[in-house]
Amino acid sequence: MVIKSYMLCYPFCDLRHALHASEILGYGLYVYPNSFFQYEGEWKQGRKHGHGKLLFKDGSYYEGEFVDGEIMGNGLRYWASTGNTYSGQFVSGELHGHGVIQYKDGGKYEGEFSYGMRAGHGLLVDKDGQTYQGTFHNNKKHGGGKMTFKNGDKYEGDWILDQRQGHGVLHCADGTIYEGQWRNDVFNGQGTEIHCSGVIYDGLWINGYPAAQAKKIVILGPEVIDVIQGSAITLHVQLQNEEGEVSEYENGRLLEIWAGVKNHQIPASSSTSLFKLIEEVERKPVKTPFGFECISYPLMDAVSGSWELKAAVPIFGKSGFALADLPIPKGDIEPESRSDTRLGTGDAPSNEDGFEGESLRPPASQRVERGCVVFRNIMLAPPPANYQPFMLLDELNKKGGKKPSGRISAEKAEKMTVSQEKIVDSRNVDTRTILSLFPVLFLLLHLKCLIPNFPLSFPGQYVIMVHEVTMPPFLGQTLPTAFKLLRVLPEKTKVKNIKKETVKATST
Repeated sequence: MVIKSYMLCYPFCDLRHALHASEILGYGLYVYPNSFFQYEGEWKQGRKHGHGKLLFKDGSYYEGEFVDGEIMGNGLRYWASTGNTYSGQFVSGELHGHGVIQYKDGGKYEGEFSYGMRAGHGLLVDKDGQTYQGTFHNNKKHGGGKMTFKNGDKYEGDWILDQRQGHGVLHCADGTIYEGQWRNDVFNGQGTEIHCSGVIYDGLWINGYPAAQAKKIVILGPEVIDVIQGSAITLHVQLQNEEGEVSEYENGRLLEIWAGVKNHQIPASSSTSLFKLIEEVERKPVKTPFGFECISYPLMDAVSGSWELKAAVPIFGKSGFALADLPIPKGDIEPESRSDTRLGTGDAPSNEDGFEGESLRPPASQRVERGCVVFRNIMLAPPPANYQPFMLLDELNKKGGKKPSGRISAEKAEKMTVSQEKIVDSRNVDTRTILSLFPVLFLLLHLKCLIPNFPLSFPGQYVIMVHEVTMPPFLGQTLPTAFKLLRVLPEKTKVKNIKKETVKATST
């Protein structure tokens, strides 16, 4: 017999005792004695069986299948304290099997559960939109899986208790790729990173950083490199770690080479156009480890020129290390006879480095290979006009009031000296010093008029610099600039003198 009844409340006994029946089937409402639970649904033999809804006093509830008084089968569970909702399979009142849980903060999990915890394979989307698809254990990512992070990075590989550990591949949003070993959620062990800048590190990683990471740029060779005026040089450069070892596991850093000349300080009271030329230099003064600042001086690739390189003999610096590809002088050749072949003809516009003509190009930046790079056939370019007064300023101070020679007559120089004396006196500047400099400075400023396309750099001391221009910087850091002194010797240096110096250097 089936009794369909609607029982309101039996506070001291269950429904089976209340009806005094051995078998009862039907639908009813039962309020538990502690008044915290309330069940409304189907019954069998005095037990919750079939479809029903169990209400909790705090507003939580379960609605779904019951078997012999237990929550068993498919159902819906809502937790009032958290706002989370689960829909799926249950065993003995616990989340077990396949199901979907929707979190109040916007997150969602769909997959396997084991006695109330995420276990097995599943898909998790957190409140930030990050997604993980893979295996779980005790509610944590564990085993193999794929994850997409909110910044766009994607990882596929091994996990242990919510941390990347084992072997895995990371594809960063900026294009960087790492493949290798992980521990404690960072790179640890053997791995390869292909940075978005083109840098490649293939080696050992410790706590997210390369074990043999480059820390400095080193230009090999003597402290001072001697080179004959107008000749080309080849520079060997290394990336080294803190111990001075070559970072041979690194490839792809982009290095640029450039030169500089000493930045002479001009008195602030001097305001003539000559002294304002320093302000026209495009690159700001750079501090060097040699105790002075330098300003940019143009370099060029000798191979890009329209002339052929001369036969070369080595010249040695203080340590006897041969670096210069030195042309052998062939008599006293006038600059005019070489200007067309070195600088080209026509009125080609000058670029920002002061080069004239399309045949002269600055040296190209080089990518590092196994921690090394070579800059070949590098030459100092002919000096731009705005550098001329400052490159020989030290020499001019030594010469004092020596009158100019060449095409400027003594009468013309004297008239110029008188006119400039008035300007200097009006600005309260040392008259004797300025008057001694103006004739030669005047000659330098008009050098292009006298000798079109002056082909050679001036003899003297220069600074060679190699600095990193990798963009974006590898691991967020740019290596410090490397410096080397370069001494340019006059072009008329005799070959026999060079040979004597070479023999002396090698014998020591």
